[in-house]
Amino acid sequence: MADNIIIRVQSPEGMKKIPSTKRETAAAFLKKVAKEFGFNSNGFSIYLNRNKTGELVSQNKTLSLLKIKHGDMLFLFPSESSTSSGEVMDTATPHTSSSLPSVQEDEIDQYLAKQDGKIYRNRDPQLCRHGALGKCVHCVPLEPFDEDYLNHLDPPVKHMSFHAYLRKLTGGADKGKFAALENISCKIKSGCEGHPPWPEGICTKCQPSAITLNRQKYRHVDNIMFENHTIADRFLDFWRKTGSQRMGYLYGRYTEHTDIPLGIRAEVAAIYEPPQNATQNSLELLDDPKAAAVDEIAAKLGMCKVGWIFTDLLSEDTRIGTVRYSRNSDSYYLSAEECITAGYFQNEHSNPCRLSRDGHFGSKFVTVVATGGPDNQVHFEGYQVSNQCMALVRDECLLPCKDAPELGYAKESSPEQYVPDVFYKDKDKFGNDVTFLARPLPVEYLIIDITTTFPKDPQYTFSSSQRFPIENRDILGETQDFHSLATYLSQCTSTSFLNIVSDFHLLLFLVTNEVMPLRDSIGLLLEAVKTSNEDLAQTWKKSEQWATIEQLCSTVGGQPSSSLDYGAMGGPSVPASSSAMWSCLHCTFMNQPGTEHCEMCSLPRS
Repeated sequence: MADNIIIRVQSPEGMKKIPSTKRETAAAFLKKVAKEFGFNSNGFSIYLNRNKTGELVSQNKTLSLLKIKHGDMLFLFPSESSTSSGEVMDTATPHTSSSLPSVQEDEIDQYLAKQDGKIYRNRDPQLCRHGALGKCVHCVPLEPFDEDYLNHLDPPVKHMSFHAYLRKLTGGADKGKFAALENISCKIKSGCEGHPPWPEGICTKCQPSAITLNRQKYRHVDNIMFENHTIADRFLDFWRKTGSQRMGYLYGRYTEHTDIPLGIRAEVAAIYEPPQNATQNSLELLDDPKAAAVDEIAAKLGMCKVGWIFTDLLSEDTRIGTVRYSRNSDSYYLSAEECITAGYFQNEHSNPCRLSRDGHFGSKFVTVVATGGPDNQVHFEGYQVSNQCMALVRDECLLPCKDAPELGYAKESSPEQYVPDVFYKDKDKFGNDVTFLARPLPVEYLIIDITTTFPKDPQYTFSSSQRFPIENRDILGETQDFHSLATYLSQCTSTSFLNIVSDFHLLLFLVTNEVMPLRDSIGLLLEAVKTSNEDLAQTWKKSEQWATIEQLCSTVGGQPSSSLDYGAMGGPSVPASSSAMWSCLHCTFMNQPGTEHCEMCSLPRS
């Protein structure tokens, strides 16, 4: 037994311990190393020193004669030929960058990965005692994940950006060589043959680890910005007219958010409202046969689905147009059911990530709630749920509570499904940290808040001044058909064809209508809207498809064809004041045309 020794072998992929004996020859030892690391016989070299001196060659001398003792460290270097031919290591270490898949990340992620990200500071005239070219602790650039800097911003930032978190992982001497992002799994690992399958058996190898909920230190999106107020106002019109809640998908793009180091902003350019059943207190989503077409149109317009929005509004005083302030620290910000829905959407729209072995990690899909604020006006609040919540939702481990919307409930294990224990920490009445089982679970542990803003200078991806009816609003009498298209075109006073067709809902109708869908021939028009190119729009206007559309509008809409010559007739034939719905100045209720008093508050129109 005294002859048995352990030799440590350090390679670029990590260290392994090789059992051996003092009397073992160098040739036999090298074969052991090749088998352990997955090399062929001549695909590597081993040295006694890190600087590649004292090479251990294949010979019949024993390790004791070569002065290799128990616990010694040897250094392995792959040969260049084996590296180029792909013979290095059949199985890579799980936490090395070489084992990570090749992933096509989003454009914003590729852009931010190339940025410096450091926070540069000017020379402090009071504390800095060096020359203009020198640096000290008071003016040296800070890392983007510096918590003191984030806490002293106005307002303070609780969550660093995701790319700042990646810089923290990939910093240091190893440059993130052993950094890997692991997606949480709540399911039993398959392939364990040492026992019968669940529920008859389980072991520590296949059993998922217990989860302790913690505040996530980072967030994938740092700001949500609507391009202009019109987008939100048109969405809120449904609630104003019916009193029922509404849900929609946010379409836009991800850009850099310069207020936070390496931050990401979700810019919202349009809201698509899918088929749904809505009441004053509930929403039910229905199957949407047009979902794929909407995503395809958005992609051709340079946009993607960045989130979802829903209303939770209840009138407080109809005379002054206030709404009830119901979501606060005394009740809840997001209910458990809404957290589960957000987790479902985030799992559907996962974030491509090169540092994850699965090829994805987290999500940039955001949640926006239109609800009453402290001033009893409509506010837009942005959220995401944590990666832990996404895992619990994906593996069907989280349920809502029926009587308390602010509480979730971690499922218990059953013969059909094993559920790991879920814990959270809180303080007891004596101020001590106590661990509780998440049955029930306060959903505050799952929520990440995101600032939602509107720009001072409105932006317009879609520049049409007229409003084409929004899809799936038949309950309001607003339908998308050729009669509404004829009315829309006859009311357009702009001489620019690009401005006329630059409406997201109009483009959706042109592609998805059943009479004459233009899905295969509208590519040029979408490119014109994307690039704001009037010449491309005019080229498409001369196509046979648009001539047919004009003819259908002239026939179905009952309008003379000359009225479709935009700008020639000076606008609509009927005054807008008598043919358009109007919003009450006092309570914002949308009234039918032809009335002079508000139907809701009975106050005069003027």
